[in-house]
Amino acid sequence: MPELPEVETTLRGIAPHLNGQTVAEVRVREHRLRWPVPRHLPVTLRGQTIIGLARRAKYLLLQFPTGTVIIHLGMSGSMRIVDRAEPPAAHDHVDIVLVGGAVLRFRDPRRFGCILWRLGSDPSGHRLLRNLGPEPLSPEFDGEYLYRRSRRRTLAVKSFIMDSKVVVGVGNIYASEVLHRSGIHPLRSAGRISCERYRWLARSIRSTLSEAIMAGGTTLRDFTTSEGNPGYFEQSLLVYGCAGKPCRHCGSAIRQRVINQRTSYYCLHCQR
Repeated sequence: MPELPEVETTLRGIAPHLNGQTVAEVRVREHRLRWPVPRHLPVTLRGQTIIGLARRAKYLLLQFPTGTVIIHLGMSGSMRIVDRAEPPAAHDHVDIVLVGGAVLRFRDPRRFGCILWRLGSDPSGHRLLRNLGPEPLSPEFDGEYLYRRSRRRTLAVKSFIMDSKVVVGVGNIYASEVLHRSGIHPLRSAGRISCERYRWLARSIRSTLSEAIMAGGTTLRDFTTSEGNPGYFEQSLLVYGCAGKPCRHCGSAIRQRVINQRTSYYCLHCQR
């Protein structure tokens, strides 16, 4: 599944082509995504100008004068800028065609993504966005914040940092990576970690996600950038997908375990 760095990479790729552009038409070839594409969307967007683009958690936001298109890439979705004359492939479900001829094309083989409409100037009240925690790269997020939220919490710290109500965008891949970089065992109880260790963890979350964005994300299974290129952060992964391989820090074998129905990777020697 595309995580925060992959979504941010997509945003940075498409934004220069879309900002200030006017929609000529919207072509919906398949309405049946995770939630149905609104039937009114082609009429609503026709003639409107894109006045801004943003990301909230793993959602892309296309802002118009009357509302916001909310896009989630699901398990295998992607957004690409293509020429109007390029024929759609089998899983190219939605085209937003611009007046100049460029097309924002949404592709989703598994159809777990979504394209929704939020009327009004503030999309934050939408049911998918209203209860989200802070952005991990924002000033509101730090070790003290994690420490406060973790008190009296008995769940595993890996599940804690993957909770989007606590902090957004720390998906399964990056959760394993940041805990390894911080030396914290993924099964340690969130409420039994000191504030100092949470400071290390918050810094690790910031640095790891920033590095992944600079590398264009991580290519595991389906992800490519908006230009169709793979993300290169996979080459920097220290534990994820490395079960049985030696830890780069100590040489011990990387272990694999399912935590809260998600496969986790860690080094028993380095993480406590």
